[in-house]
Amino acid sequence: MHGPAWPAWLLVALCAATGAYCLLRMRSGVEEQRRSAGGEALMGFGMAAMAVPAAAFTPPGWAWPLYAAVFGTAALRTLWAARDSPHHLHHLVGTAAMVYMSLAMAASPAAHDHAHGTGVPLVTGVLLVYFAGYVLLSGARLVPAAVPAGGGRPPGAVRWGDRPELARACRLSMGIGMVAMLLTM
Repeated sequence: MHGPAWPAWLLVALCAATGAYCLLRMRSGVEEQRRSAGGEALMGFGMAAMAVPAAAFTPPGWAWPLYAAVFGTAALRTLWAARDSPHHLHHLVGTAAMVYMSLAMAASPAAHDHAHGTGVPLVTGVLLVYFAGYVLLSGARLVPAAVPAGGGRPPGAVRWGDRPELARACRLSMGIGMVAMLLTM
């Protein structure tokens, strides 16, 4: 994405770390964790690749349509999975946003500057509102309502890859990354 280099590198690190954690979650004993972790790992690594500053690496022209094809395929798979679980609808919006950003970058890979006074494109604005709301809601869900006496779970009771609060934190960080990427569009 375009913008200053140091925030872009922080975004690359955040998304890559999130993708790596999601890969580890694929080893979970809980089937639903494994199923959603693969798509989230793809999103994390895809976001990291797209966030690399243009000054450090400018992808070849064929890379953006390839990103769009990969995330379009992921969106179709997610659409199929959404029949069983409404949770997958968020993943569908995320993959669709990645397709949108890939196509936007393919259309204008070099400058991607907006003329003064044109404002934010409608799709970008809708996605920004959605992901900003998602980030706020996800952040609020991470705050525990009350901590049980004794400090919560006993150590070792749940494997760290199966902890729902870490999965929520992973989704929150990807939502923050998506907001940051959409702001640079």
